[in-house]
Amino acid sequence: MSNNIASKCPVMGGPHTAVGATVNQHWWPNQLNLRILRQNPPSSDPMGDSFNYAQEFKTLDFEALAKDVDALMTQSQDWWP
Repeated sequence: MSNNIASKCPVMGGPHTAVGATVNQHWWPNQLNLRILRQNPPSSDPMGDSFNYAQEFKTLDFEALAKDVDALMTQSQDWWP
């Protein structure tokens, strides 16, 4: 019996080689470049360096916020279909 690759099992009979790696760019060539969203320059902060977000968050009135959100979600508006 011949010991060539053609007579062996197609799954386990020989070495496996990569024909061509399929990358995301192959499947979605027109995808958006989202790396720009990872940038965080100081100029993008509208409150400036001296603003303390954690401290200001503690001053929120959550009951008033909950009432405002409830009113927003339950009251019909003329401009909303």
